[in-house]
Amino acid sequence: MTPRRALHALWLAVVPLIAAVVLTVATPAAAASLTEVTGFGANPGNLRMYLYVPNTVAPQPALLVAVHWCHGDGTAMYNGSDFARLADQYGFIVIYPSVTRSDGCFDVASSATLTHNGGGDSLSIVSMTKYVQQTYHADTARTYVTGVSSGGMMTNVLLGAYPDVYRAGAAFAGVPFGCFAGTESWSSACAQGQVVKTPQQWGDLVRNAYPGYTGARPRMQLWHGVNDEVLSYVNFGEAIEQWTNVHGLSQTPTSTDTPQSGWTRTRYANGSGQVLVEAVSMANTSHNLPVQYGAAATFFGLTTTPSPSASPSSSPSARPSASPSVSPSPSRPPSPSPSGSALPGGCTAVFTVSNAWTGGYVAAVRVTAGGGGIGGWRVALALPSGATLVNGWNGQFTGATGTVQVGNLGYNGTLAAGASTDFGFQANGGPSGTTVTCTAL
Repeated sequence: MTPRRALHALWLAVVPLIAAVVLTVATPAAAASLTEVTGFGANPGNLRMYLYVPNTVAPQPALLVAVHWCHGDGTAMYNGSDFARLADQYGFIVIYPSVTRSDGCFDVASSATLTHNGGGDSLSIVSMTKYVQQTYHADTARTYVTGVSSGGMMTNVLLGAYPDVYRAGAAFAGVPFGCFAGTESWSSACAQGQVVKTPQQWGDLVRNAYPGYTGARPRMQLWHGVNDEVLSYVNFGEAIEQWTNVHGLSQTPTSTDTPQSGWTRTRYANGSGQVLVEAVSMANTSHNLPVQYGAAATFFGLTTTPSPSASPSSSPSARPSASPSVSPSPSRPPSPSPSGSALPGGCTAVFTVSNAWTGGYVAAVRVTAGGGGIGGWRVALALPSGATLVNGWNGQFTGATGTVQVGNLGYNGTLAAGASTDFGFQANGGPSGTTVTCTAL
């Protein structure tokens, strides 16, 4: 099996792919639906652009670019991740770039894509980003990018070549900027961990991508499985060396902790205490790592409640100036709301199906604190007979069938009175009959 086919096989196991998309006549996009936008600007990579604008958009909203894996596409990233639901909750906008070329992977190797304004897929994604910044008045100071596998590689590329566009990135199972440089497409040497450089050499690759740039460099969050069989774990350490050097930091972390069992998080802060690089190593984890959507959003600063004065996306000022073509995807239900008031000091949990298909589904559970606030929570997630947990995020999961116990992580356990957090999961089988019970800790 080739490395690209290995990527394909791994992600087919955990992400529902859309077999076909039916295009309708070009009409203005309906609010809270996935929309394909055409004519967004320079597109040397011939990528497709999918856009999600929630029903309620925060004033001058933040913008997130979510980049898919090899052999995925924008609609699969939309349906298989938690970012659209988080956008519903916090009022930011999400772009889902989509590859069209036959190998199904993003160009992270050409000199064009690795050079500021040089062309390639990176410039296509920057065009999408600037289109949304201009059309929806998105905040250029709160524009971020994240991706998985090939998308994690592209996250490194975008932060390296376009530090003036993106303020932070979160790369899941990727490789350092420039690690694939000079190859036609796939670099076996990089994938196998054979491309090793000094921190200075890695940093120079980034600095040479945009000569003369003197502005602030984007913050970086890195995630990698220790047992990654597709993109060697060596790349995790090399990426840490690269981004700490770019920021002028020591490779010695300023703090180390364990967000959950088997994870080691190292942080690298500047003299003011600001964490500029954060890296999470996952023990006993393959390339098919559990992507932590909420943790990435928290690192970016996206998980703050939007202002009550947020304007609906259907207002004239929030509509695209050009009529995009609409690609209907399975509709996402509105963000769940607790069906009753949480007891003081206790918590409630509400289960909502985000997407379902024959043989599987993706769901979210919202945990809401009672009147006294809570310092931690645990949810008993009772799956129906025949359902099996495949993947989970934003929680610590114990078990895969029957009643699965889900506990909070370090960043989402403490909730003020009435505040909420969410975790999500993918399961095989059907969702009917699922129950959830929350216990405050």
